[in-house]
Parts: sequence; C-alpha cells; structure tokens
Amino acid sequence: MKNFKRTFILLFCAFLLISCSNKEPEWTELFNGKDLSGWTANQNPGSFKVENGLLVANGPISHLFYTGSLKKGIFRNFELKAMVKTEPGSNSGIVFHTQEQPYGYLLRGYEVQINNSYERPGDFQELKKTGSIYGIRNVYYPTVKDNEWFELSFKVVENRCEVFVNGTKVVDYIQPENPYRPKNDKLKVFSVGRIALQCHDELSKVYFKSIQVKPLPRAEKFKMLVTKTWDDKITKMCLENFPAIDFHVHLKGGLTIAQACENSMKLGINYGIAPNCGLRFPVTNDASLTAYMDTVQTKPIFRGMQAEGREWVTLFSPEAVAKFDYVFTDGMTWTDHKGRRLRLWIPEETFVDNDQQFMDELISKIESVVSKEPIDIHVNPTFLPAVLASRYDELWTDARIDRFVKVLAENGVALEINARYKIPSEKILRKAKAAGVKFTFGTNNTGADLGTLDYCFEMKEKLGLTYKDMFMPKKQNEKPVLTKGLPAKITG
Repeated sequence: MKNFKRTFILLFCAFLLISCSNKEPEWTELFNGKDLSGWTANQNPGSFKVENGLLVANGPISHLFYTGSLKKGIFRNFELKAMVKTEPGSNSGIVFHTQEQPYGYLLRGYEVQINNSYERPGDFQELKKTGSIYGIRNVYYPTVKDNEWFELSFKVVENRCEVFVNGTKVVDYIQPENPYRPKNDKLKVFSVGRIALQCHDELSKVYFKSIQVKPLPRAEKFKMLVTKTWDDKITKMCLENFPAIDFHVHLKGGLTIAQACENSMKLGINYGIAPNCGLRFPVTNDASLTAYMDTVQTKPIFRGMQAEGREWVTLFSPEAVAKFDYVFTDGMTWTDHKGRRLRLWIPEETFVDNDQQFMDELISKIESVVSKEPIDIHVNPTFLPAVLASRYDELWTDARIDRFVKVLAENGVALEINARYKIPSEKILRKAKAAGVKFTFGTNNTGADLGTLDYCFEMKEKLGLTYKDMFMPKKQNEKPVLTKGLPAKITG
C-alpha cells in the first residue's frame, strides 16, 4: 500500500511538472501606470511622461526602451499588445529587435507604425498608416481614427511578423534569407533586441495605457509564400514610400473579401474593393449602398465605388457616395447619336457604323464623364471594343490623346493604368505624366485571380513614377462628390 501511495504521488508530481512545462506563457504588463520604472529614454527623456495613469509620447524626437526584468528586456519571439490613442496629426511607433543609440531614428530592427492622420510638413508626404511594418510592408488605408483608443498588437516568430489592429490582421510578413535592404536600412531585419516606443516630434501626442508582452519559444523558420524576386520588388517600393495599391478589385468569380485580404498580405499589395453601383447593378440606391458599407466597414481595405452608366448620378445622395474612399467610372457605357445604349465590352451591344465617327463620339463622351461627374479616377481608360482593338494606336490619334489628357488634368481626375487590358499605351501615359495627371493601378478582375499588376509595374519603371505621381484618396471634405455635388442628370 505504501509503495502504491508513493508511486501515485510521484506520478502526480510528474503530471504537474509536465502541465507546468506545457503551460501557455503569460502576458506581462510592462507599464505600471504610475511611472516609467523599467523604461529608459535615450535623447530628450522629457518627451515621455506619465499623465493621469497614461504613458504619453510628446516632445522632441526620442525613444523609450524597455529595460525591465522580463527577459532582461531582450526579446526574440514574442507577442505584444498595446492600447493606443492618437491626437490628430500625430505619429509614433513601436520598434522591436532594436538596440539603444544616442540620437536619431533607430537604425536597427522593425518599427510597427502608429499614424492615423499624420502627413508630415514639407516636401515628403508620409503615406504609411497604423499597422505598417515601416518601409517593409506598408499599410496605406486608415484602420482607426484619432481620439479613439485602439489595440495594436503583433506577433514575432523567427522570420515572421503578423500585425493586428483591433484584432484584424493588416500585415503578415515573412522575411526571406538575404532580404533586399539598401545600405542605410541593412539592420532592418529580424534578430533579437529591445522593444522601444517612439516619440516623433513636439506636435505629435500619442497615449499608451497598456503595453503587454508574452515571450514565445524558439521555432522553425517560416517558408516564403512568394519568390525572393517578388519580395525584393515590393520591399523596394515600400522603402520608396511608393503605394503598391490595386484600387480596382471586385468580389467576382467566387472571390471573397477574406481571400482578397489574404492575397493582399501575401503579396504586399493593398486593395481597394468596389461594388458595381448603378441601374440594374447590385447597389442601386442609398439603402443598398449603406447595407454594403456595413459589411466591409471593419475590413483592411480601401472602399471604392464603381459608378456604372450615366444614370448613377440620379440614384444616390452626395452624403451616401461620400461614405466611399473614392469613386471611379469609365467611358464604356453611353448612348450614341442614334439613341442606342452601348456597353463596349459586350460585342452585341457595341455599334460601330463608322470608325472615325465612333472615335469622335467616344472621346466626346469621355470628356463629358470626366468633366461633369464627381469622380476621382477614370478607369478602363482608352478601352476600345473588340472590333477596333487591333487598331488602337491608329485610332488614338495625337489630337484625341491631347483632348483626353487635357480633360483629366483640368478636372484633377486620376488615370488608371489597367493591368487586365494593358491600357493606356506608354505614349498616352507619358503625355499624361507631362500634364501632371495622377495615376492609379487597377486590375478590374472578372474572377478570383487578381494577378500581380505586371503591366502597371512595367509602366512604373518605364515612366519613372514615384509616389508623388500616384493618386491617394482625398480627405472627407475634399471629395469631389461634396465639392462638386451631383448633377441632376447627365445625358448620354
């Protein structure tokens, strides 16, 4: 009996030891809500202070390093979650795998960006928003608002970092061996190191009320989901502040919004998803528009509106349209001089009695659409129906190109570089760039395969486009539908 009891006790102790060893690591709060114990600032330590139980970053550039007892302040694999609030125009970040340096922005490690509305004064415009792995995988759409508390969290395991905003994943980055890094960014890689908070400048004020960390064990490295060549291409654009965004995505051919978001994070391309809005389309009035917006409100995407046909301006209110981040339309649907309604992508609904007359009517319709309709982007630009497509360069004469570019430039409407149709031609794009027209990239997919914007990236290189040449959605009070309003009716 004694042997049985002894054996039972030994087995029970062994069970407890195994249970404890398999127990999930615990979260540890790094900020005590009272003072900066466990934290050390480098330059300008006064930029960090505790006010009303909150850690506040406000003042000249500085970094606050966690140097407390947990893991002696040195982390490799871990999860971090912080409750954050920004004032308008503020900028901050949480840097990991970094180390102390006496001054300047940190050269080592990755920064998870905190920026809901900051743009930066001067020549450089800051486009990277909250949740970005700064300059490596950028998020260009705003996920949260100023003056509202939100949770920023990220998980770092070996060569992978997943970033979440209010529980929604916005970045999933797997670093390749020997990643592309210019000389000044060569230390922006996974390693081991400290966690640090950034204070950006005196005009920026960011609050933290909780910063928790959970150490994680060593693990196998993750396999790349894209090629090294692709990773280098996207990383180069991110470091250049160049917005790799496909603004023209539809949930068609079985594509779901979850699939689009997953593809976005795999490729490093941000997406704008747009329903078709107009007569006999899925969204036909304010009520259906509002219902659609409710389904995508928290998704990590831009929200676009494809305005269909010329009747759309009579179907929606300006306030409803302004809920979208941007509005685009094309010149593919119109009524000709004989009263026939054309849809140029459908051969049976395309009528070309005389090719030159058709082209003159087409450019006139495009001029009307761009000048009268309150849109941000002209998409599927210079598209010709199948019966004329082989004569594209002949029919798009210099005179017609000049009219096309002129109406875009005068009305501040961006020009889509369309990956699906590979239009406009390089010649037209060069003229548009010379006229100061802004550009967007777009797929206009008909199925679940969104591709990789090959034609868009080819034209980017040939034209030498920079982020300054690219369209970004306007602020709410600058949207064309609110500044121009909706015309009562547009004929044709």
